[in-house]
Amino acid sequence: MLLLGTAWLFHSGVLSAVTMTACWCVVLFFASAGASAAYLTVSEIFPMEARAMAIAFFYAIGTAAGGITGPLLFAKLVGSGEVGQTVLAFVIGATIMIIGGLVELALGVKAEGRSLEDLATPLSAEHAGVPSQRGGETATPATGATTG
Repeated sequence: MLLLGTAWLFHSGVLSAVTMTACWCVVLFFASAGASAAYLTVSEIFPMEARAMAIAFFYAIGTAAGGITGPLLFAKLVGSGEVGQTVLAFVIGATIMIIGGLVELALGVKAEGRSLEDLATPLSAEHAGVPSQRGGETATPATGATTG
């Protein structure tokens, strides 16, 4: 929403170089916090043994979208020298961030105050005799059989 506000102010012609930079600083402060939260969420929803790979995959996709596609598209829009094209670049970026926030609201995991193992049982937990999250069964280490 802050980036949409910045786009509107820029389009209205009321921003100086200093106020535009200040707007970007505020927007990037919150965008950075959102990106960090996204990486943490990815690490929380996968079992311990798969977390590093999940984070790496998420990071690679994010870097490809934001680090390759973004600069190519936005450089063309901003490089046109037209205020309307630059505003369009802001609106596209803002829309993508808003969609990400809505996806998190719809699919996000409520992890506050819970251990990572409660969110996603480690794959090795059943082999160590740890109670399963699937109805209170316990796996025996020797056979892997479960008892109820």
